[in-house]
Amino acid sequence: MADFDLDRRTPTGALQTVDRALLVLLAFERTRPDWGVTEVAEEFGWDTSVAQRLLATLAGRGFLVSDPVTRRYRIGPAVLRLGRLWERSGSLELLAAPVLEELRRTTGDTVLFCLPDSFHMRCVAAEEGETGPLRYYPLVGELYPAHAGATSKSFYAYMPDDQRHRLFRGRPMARFTDRTVTDPDLLEQEFLKVRAQGYAWTVGEYDTGIATVAVPVFLGREPYGSLSLGGGEDRFRGAPEDRLDALRHAAHLLEQRLTHPPQRPKSRAGRPRST
Repeated sequence: MADFDLDRRTPTGALQTVDRALLVLLAFERTRPDWGVTEVAEEFGWDTSVAQRLLATLAGRGFLVSDPVTRRYRIGPAVLRLGRLWERSGSLELLAAPVLEELRRTTGDTVLFCLPDSFHMRCVAAEEGETGPLRYYPLVGELYPAHAGATSKSFYAYMPDDQRHRLFRGRPMARFTDRTVTDPDLLEQEFLKVRAQGYAWTVGEYDTGIATVAVPVFLGREPYGSLSLGGGEDRFRGAPEDRLDALRHAAHLLEQRLTHPPQRPKSRAGRPRST
């Protein structure tokens, strides 16, 4: 089943058929990229005819595609279109904003939430630290190179090894400071270290004098982005340990909000108060 827990109960007042179709879509993962009709029926305890109609309907609208040989279903192009729209519509920033604001209040550092964008990490949400801006232009939208800085390394360290090797091998990499690592073998050693310790910590790799500590943000077991704290290296006193608990807690909250978005409180029905 999916790598994160799903409540399979149809919410009160919701349409059961629609809810079932959404459960089917959420069952697809990298570790389970395709499903057959019988498997879906057994997984959810439905009649085979119900599973067949749901899968066929989703395929008819492009949310799934069916292999004509194996008759198994995979995610379709409509999901890709909605995913791209979601990341660039502003909805993601609204969802992340409360977590980033609280982390900034706790640490006083600049907070960045970034997503992969080819050979870069793109900042999609940010909160400036108490000492002022790190840049003289907006942080949101900035691209951070994949090989330089904790913001990027905390994500790419968790990319499947074969994908990371294909991405970094044979690619020219710019040197931004005298601490930027551009040797693929040395970078791979750093990625393995990041994955072993669970966070990335760099000083002056992308910007001279700027220290950054970052952790990955997951969707289920899949790396989705990174959450990082940055500031002048004098603020960190040479190590990030005193910030790791707050950073990891914030990343966990982000993961929860991404997989189980907070619900709007229900309004109480009743007669209006007299004045």
